[in-house]
Amino acid sequence: MIHLEIPRKFKPLVRQAHAVALEVLRPISRKYDLAEHERPVELDMLAAVIDGMNEGNTDGGGAGAAGVRRDAGARQDGINRNGANLSTCLSIMELCWGDVGMLLSMPRQGLGNAAIASVANDEQLARFKGRWAAMAITEPGCGSDSAAIRTTARLEGDHYVLNGEKIFVTAGDRAELVVVWATLDRQLGRSAIKSFVVEKNTPGFELVRLEHKLGIRASDTAAFVLRDCRVPKANLLGDPTVSPERGFAGVMQTFDNTRPMVAAMAVGLTRACLEEMRAIITACGIEVDYNRPLPRQPSVVADFVRMQADYEAARLLTMQAAWMADNARPNSLQASMAKAKAGRTCVEVALKCVELAGGMGYTETTLLEKWARDAKILDIFEGTQQIQLLIIARRLLGKNSAELK
Repeated sequence: MIHLEIPRKFKPLVRQAHAVALEVLRPISRKYDLAEHERPVELDMLAAVIDGMNEGNTDGGGAGAAGVRRDAGARQDGINRNGANLSTCLSIMELCWGDVGMLLSMPRQGLGNAAIASVANDEQLARFKGRWAAMAITEPGCGSDSAAIRTTARLEGDHYVLNGEKIFVTAGDRAELVVVWATLDRQLGRSAIKSFVVEKNTPGFELVRLEHKLGIRASDTAAFVLRDCRVPKANLLGDPTVSPERGFAGVMQTFDNTRPMVAAMAVGLTRACLEEMRAIITACGIEVDYNRPLPRQPSVVADFVRMQADYEAARLLTMQAAWMADNARPNSLQASMAKAKAGRTCVEVALKCVELAGGMGYTETTLLEKWARDAKILDIFEGTQQIQLLIIARRLLGKNSAELK
């Protein structure tokens, strides 16, 4: 069964990640928030260090935010395993305590890397190793409903020809590869959805714009058009056959791994807000007394304690979802629960801290106003709050997408 404390073997990793967040990310956080679309060059050396740490790790744990591979061995021996999923989530929590946009800007630590790690075969893992991959799912007419993807992939000889448009691609401009979701046959619905690794210099794959955003401004968000873009057959991730029985389980497995990671981002940012708020409360001479009933304490303390409770719930849900993946247990429900709880908590806590801090929270005196802007994306990407609640309801009620919309 899951243990709720940080595993002993991961404590050095957590300390290292926190040191990186404190010494590298926090000091340049405001700089790149103000200089939107300017690449944080300070991260290049840091990414190289993380690559080295990951290479030297023999138990599957990682130091970065890259995707992690679910153990295919279906470990049913009753042994509790804390592996790469949990270690990655723990390191993400620390790094996002530093800055969420910086984490998303870290070379070779993108969500596309998570897609490759989730479903690529051994040859693809070796071929794409060490390369930065973004992930392109969202389209102008298709947001939360991934099954409604309109980008097409048509097989011609040894290549698939892709046509369509992708928007809101995190790190799309800076990454070397983009994992593009496309359908082999629109008439077959979700069962025909596949993911393809597209090289950035591929003819017909055009970057059309970079978005100006509310938050995570250190990270670039791109839009692409694919016009007769020819991708080698070998770049299709997972099983190329269309199986109505399995749906698009192969590509959706990516979400089972990446949603706990996004939840971990929200947990890290929530903790940053709470620690800053705690410092402000203390500076005002107000004591947080956990032994006194909330109605007998100042209202700001009551609000703070309630926010801490929500933070702990989000953190434990996130660790549970990651631990289940490490132990080869189906975690789609838990991944959505963690993402929903952590995303909502992060937004609510960040905005409440801005409110409680008054002028200090609303201006650039502290990072609270920036964190409030950064928080919103964590409740949106990798599946919105509403979609997560819908997935949870379907799982709990035993209904499919046609029965519960």
